[in-house]
Amino acid sequence: MTKTVRVPDAEPLTILHGVDLVVDLGERVSVVGRSGSGKSTLLNILGLLDAPSSGVFEFEGVPVERIGGRARDLRRGADIGFVFQQFNLLPGRTALENVMTPLLYASGRTFWKRKAIASEMLDRVGLGHRLDSAPEVLSGGEQQRVAIARSLVRGPRLILADEPTGALDVETGSSVIDLLESVAAENGAALVVITHDPAVAARSVVGYRLDAGRLSPVSAGVPA
Repeated sequence: MTKTVRVPDAEPLTILHGVDLVVDLGERVSVVGRSGSGKSTLLNILGLLDAPSSGVFEFEGVPVERIGGRARDLRRGADIGFVFQQFNLLPGRTALENVMTPLLYASGRTFWKRKAIASEMLDRVGLGHRLDSAPEVLSGGEQQRVAIARSLVRGPRLILADEPTGALDVETGSSVIDLLESVAAENGAALVVITHDPAVAARSVVGYRLDAGRLSPVSAGVPA
């Protein structure tokens, strides 16, 4: 895949150059690169938030260009979980309400049991005692765990984590990666971690380095 964007009063800017990547269910993949290397652009494409400028991108064997806008939104909501460094929690809503939000788009039993499902997920991340707390009164680590619970509550088949430990101390960051790996393993989901931290990258089974928009494999457990 390539990704090129138009820049006012300048030549088009190519952010991704011929990226070739396959991620299988159950696989743990890390992508390491400096700021500006194209990591966020790659994550947005993998998460069905953006499309490549050229090349073929398939999700579960189906070319994404064949998936209509509405169907793409539904697929993203049901099958992809995002974990962002900035948390993106809804202010003025409790931790429970934040985690319940993705379940508002579910159907059947999942929709009607959304409160119980969200409560269980918050308990799993160690916040069963903070269900009624708003983000403003939670620590940075607690906010991150709420964000992770929200991203995992629908049992996604693909988990995309963008610098998930960037705002955390070493111990909390390690527990966050433990949790992501545990839930991914339980659900048989693929886990893709975008990071600049070699220690986080070393925990993945498959590693890549993204440098100036070009993706190359690195040996598992070797800092990129």
